[in-house]
Amino acid sequence: MDILVLVSGSGTNLQALIDAEKQGRLGPGRVAIVVSDRPQVYALTRAAAAGIPTLTEPVNPLLAPKERRRDLSDRLLGIARERKIGLVALAGFLSILEGDFIQAYGGRIINLHPSLLPKFGGPGMYGLRVHRAVLAAGEKESGCTVHLVDAGTDTGPILLQRKVPVLPGDTPEGLAERIHGEEHIAIVAAAAMMAEKLTI
Repeated sequence: MDILVLVSGSGTNLQALIDAEKQGRLGPGRVAIVVSDRPQVYALTRAAAAGIPTLTEPVNPLLAPKERRRDLSDRLLGIARERKIGLVALAGFLSILEGDFIQAYGGRIINLHPSLLPKFGGPGMYGLRVHRAVLAAGEKESGCTVHLVDAGTDTGPILLQRKVPVLPGDTPEGLAERIHGEEHIAIVAAAAMMAEKLTI
């Protein structure tokens, strides 16, 4: 089961997937290619160090926002089809997918989100924005969610969640750091589960 991992940043969740594959914890899953929507992010360095092919597919700033998303999604779909990808994992990928990609890979795209969805999801909710919102709302717990991607933003069926307590005096950065460890566990567990399911 070849996996396409989409990234936008440092790639700690990608590294968790790479390490899990080396240790035989991804089941039939194999990280086949890593694609970033931003040039020169560290995730690409991690992939290259592991001998995994990489591509950069930047958003086209000359297009209108809606057209940008469709253009990027179409390019990524072409890569997925060409490489015969079986599963797509969004690991800190900040661009929103839409159109034919979502339909063609329905039930085969997973996304990791840093909150307990359906709380604190949707457009504009990413990174420290999520953790600030959690703290502002006075939540007693937070965590991360891996879900299937559908036509909405953070609205697809939930595969699994991992929780952490919100501690007195927490900062957005501190909460984010505590959740990161759970994200690494969650993305590996969900990828392995989906790879097993989709190869039956």
